Amino acid sequence: MTTWTDPPAAGVAVITVVQAPACHFCVDAADALAELGREFPIRVEAVEAGEPRGAALVRQYRAPMFPLVLVNGGYFSSGRLPRRKLAAVLAAARTATGVA
Repeated sequence: MTTWTDPPAAGVAVITVVQAPACHFCVDAADALAELGREFPIRVEAVEAGEPRGAALVRQYRAPMFPLVLVNGGYFSSGRLPRRKLAAVLAAARTATGVA
């Protein structure tokens, strides 16, 4: 699990990805987030589903598939990451905060 001690900078979206071993959607999500990270200010936090925090998030959000993806602590998706939808959310957040 990646743990962050510093709060995110203003305008940086924190994306939490709860992932499972041998999950091809998890690999796809990591690739998509790396690509989106070149365009948008994001910080990705990877959490293993088998760790206590990951298991708690899966129970809380009743995720039927992996990865479970949260944006700024709120549910975004589970299963295959909807890239265009996430890009739209990040673009809207960037516009709302005035971050270029």
